[in-house]
Amino acid sequence: MAHYAKVESGIVTQVIVADSQEWCQANLGGTWVQTSYNTQGNVNSREGGVALHKNYAGIGYTWDGTGFAAPKPYPSWTKDADTYLWEAPTPKPNDGKVYSWNESTTSWVEVDND
Repeated sequence: MAHYAKVESGIVTQVIVADSQEWCQANLGGTWVQTSYNTQGNVNSREGGVALHKNYAGIGYTWDGTGFAAPKPYPSWTKDADTYLWEAPTPKPNDGKVYSWNESTTSWVEVDND
């Protein structure tokens, strides 16, 4: 058994567990693409595992014939061509503090934890 994503007009509308892609198409109709919950950012988390279609598909993800990508979180972010993950125009600070993205200033803003 494996996971399969139903793709309609390039958008994932359903993800199920099934025996095969052929079974999905014959019994449910439409276009189905295999996806793996072990794959994120074009890396398979299982030792020796092979990444499958860049990322595990979710409802609302896009499919371009190569990989799955989550919906774009902010207009200024760009999709990495290898990982299909979205990246901010400036890297998030890695100083142990909590940050949120401010799209109007296209910058990371420290979150006050008080």
